[in-house]
Amino acid sequence: MSKEIFISVSDDEMQIAQTYERRLEEFAKEQLASQFSVGDVYIGSVHKIMPGLNAAFIDIGSSKDAFIHYADLGENFLSFQHIVETHEPRHRGARVETMKLPEKIQKDGRISQYLVPGQKVMVQISKEAISTKGPRLTADISLPGRNIVLLPFCSKIMISQKIRSNAQKKRLRCIAEKALLKNFGVIIRTAAENASDEDVTQDILSMLDRWKQLCQSIRKIKDYGLLLREINRATAIIRDNLSEETSQIVVDDADLFDEIKGYIHLVDPKKEACVKLYKGSLPLFDNFDITRQIKSLFSKYVSLKRGAYLIIESTEAMNVIDVNSGNRTKAEDNQEQTATDVNLLAAQEVARQLRLRDMGGIIIIDFIDMRHATSRQLVYDEMRKLMSTDKAPHTILPLTKFGLMQITRQRLRPLTVMQTEDVCPTCGGTGKVEPIVLLEKRIENQLSLLTQERGYRSVILHVSPYVGAYLKRGIPSIRMRWQIKFRCLIRIRENHSLGILDIHYKDARGKNLL
Repeated sequence: MSKEIFISVSDDEMQIAQTYERRLEEFAKEQLASQFSVGDVYIGSVHKIMPGLNAAFIDIGSSKDAFIHYADLGENFLSFQHIVETHEPRHRGARVETMKLPEKIQKDGRISQYLVPGQKVMVQISKEAISTKGPRLTADISLPGRNIVLLPFCSKIMISQKIRSNAQKKRLRCIAEKALLKNFGVIIRTAAENASDEDVTQDILSMLDRWKQLCQSIRKIKDYGLLLREINRATAIIRDNLSEETSQIVVDDADLFDEIKGYIHLVDPKKEACVKLYKGSLPLFDNFDITRQIKSLFSKYVSLKRGAYLIIESTEAMNVIDVNSGNRTKAEDNQEQTATDVNLLAAQEVARQLRLRDMGGIIIIDFIDMRHATSRQLVYDEMRKLMSTDKAPHTILPLTKFGLMQITRQRLRPLTVMQTEDVCPTCGGTGKVEPIVLLEKRIENQLSLLTQERGYRSVILHVSPYVGAYLKRGIPSIRMRWQIKFRCLIRIRENHSLGILDIHYKDARGKNLL
């Protein structure tokens, strides 16, 4: 099965889509101006202790204080704290491999035993800020690589359960034992099964180097600040999803293209040729039919086969999915089979939607009522099978007699929400828009400003298909008349994601001119 990854970069946002046989399966957005992301390591300052919650609020520089619970301190908290204290400017610093490790903290202790206001602590973001809540933190630091996850102050070598071969497990364990330093442990990821001995060894050594860089950065921080930034979202997705099935990775930004190609050259040189820089005239997602899939999949109503559909509603407390059979009709004695068929079909789309939207928290699915327990068990087993490939931790409960299924799923980032309706940018949805003749005059005035006063000899207009068709119709077209009038090259780029009358003026490199 062919897997493809598409990455589109705009001025303020990066969108990443993964498709299987050109069918959208995963989608993520990242604000380029976002300051915090999962995996970043910080030095934080304890702001407030909350004894009732057995937790604390940590200042890491965000608008909302970050939150850490006692359970997230990790059993090796005192070891990490020793590194922080010994790497301050007045100390020489301690090396993990030569340290005599402090005792492990108790599992049922109180956070006030280990943290006090004003104390500096090393923390890692485990969950981004969502809604009114600040980031969630852990003090049990880990450094993920392509094939392994490095665990300071841990002597264990753990291997992914998806690696079944005993010979492979023995090989990987031997590699880790030779490459690791004392007081370091490792989790060997599934990707390591097909990696060479040299690749796995190099991955371990590079993570050890990142740990050393992290420790040296402590000296530069006075109160709180960033120690080590996780690689950007696009590269992290490629790190976690690159496989033999990946046929191409298409990027529309030259800088990101170079970064991703350089990363793949290090981790899997054979796949370097599949990284491609998109230079087409249409927007990347429009060209590969991803925009249409996004708009159809992220709406409130999601169509299924043969008239069935889902209704998806999200609130602060939970997400609710209603399964409807639509206009499907069968004989009375086949109602049970009809309900079961629709529910099995809906289960496939629900599992896909949870990944696409990164829905988390409590999810309630209202399946069509089924009278027989065997039918309900069949749908439950199918949902568990479909969710087995979901990387987010989750729990699925059997259907109740009312046809309700409860799922809890961990969400690390805000819920992915897409605007699936085109609202006029001029009228704001009132139904009254600027006459097209006035829009034509407005564009002409802007072109006059850019060409006559600012001296641009080439302008690319990014417009909706509706406006694009208007500007290109006739002989000579409006675009051709403008080219003659202003003595410049004017090109039209139609973008399905723009509002009906939205106009962007850009140069050949995609930079906004206004």
